Formats: sequence, C-alpha cells, structure tokens
Amino acid sequence: MKKIIAFAGSNSKNSINKQLSIYAASLVENGDVTVLDLNDFELPIYSIDFEIEHGIPDNARNFLEHIKSSDGIVLSLAEHNGAYATVFKNIFDWMSRIDNKLWSDKPMLLMATSPGGRGGTTVLEIAKGRFPYMGGNIVGVFSLPSFGANFEGGKMSNEELNQQLIEEVKQFENSL
Repeated sequence: MKKIIAFAGSNSKNSINKQLSIYAASLVENGDVTVLDLNDFELPIYSIDFEIEHGIPDNARNFLEHIKSSDGIVLSLAEHNGAYATVFKNIFDWMSRIDNKLWSDKPMLLMATSPGGRGGTTVLEIAKGRFPYMGGNIVGVFSLPSFGANFEGGKMSNEELNQQLIEEVKQFENSL
C-alpha cells in the first residue's frame, strides 16, 4: 500500500482546498492516506534574522519529514490575490532552507479550487513553474472552478469535472 499525504495550501478551518484534497486522495486505490493540516505546523514568518538567531523550527522539519516519508503528494493550493496563501508560502520557504529540493521528486497531484470561475488557475501556473526547480514531480493537475456549484457533501457534484479529476488521479496512481 502506497503512503499518500494530502493537504491544502490553506489554514482555513473550512478550507475548500482541503475538502478537495481529501476527496481526490480518497479516489486513490490502495493508498494509505494521511491528511495534514497546516494549522498543526505553526511557524513564525520566515526571515533570515530569525533563522540565524533561533535556527529552523521543528515544525518545518516535521512537515518536510512527512513529504520525504511519503510515496506521493496530493496538494490543493488556495489562491490569495493570484498567488500562494501566506501560510503555504511560509512553510514552503522554511522547508526550502532545509532542502532546496523539498518535494523530493515525489509524484504530485497538484490542484486548486476557488469560489470563482477560474478555480485557482493563477496559483496553479505559479506552482507548475516553480515546483520542478524544488524537486517537484507534478504528474497530474486539476482546477475546480466554482467550488460551491460543483462540490457538495464531500464529493464532486459535477460529473464531467469528476471524470476529469478521476483521470488525473489515475495518472497519479500510475506514477506511484
């Protein structure tokens, strides 16, 4: 059984991206899924001055260890003003101070959703451009527009979009 981590690039208690990542991970056959919550890995805002004075916080090391010990990553990014949510960017920055190739070439299903019609496509483009330089092995990409109209009760309510996600999950599974 493959060890999968699923998380959202958000710290919202009701994160729609967390809901999407959990659903997508549930579609992985023979996967042992661990859902991570960025709220459980609280970190100070990254600064070189803090790092010099205090070192790298344990929570950054702990999160990175989850990545390194997994066989695959299911990540759904929240989009704030067209970019990563601050909480995700912060943990990303801290982990990069430990290992510049922080994604460790693990197969990744990269997703985003939003309440609007673009479904987080701008943050997906940023991640698709940046993650490969950081050891990212993106094997599937999915954007869910209009979350409230297309996702209900913990699952996709739009069958066409659900089929698209299933195809991306299959690609992810085949790369594990």
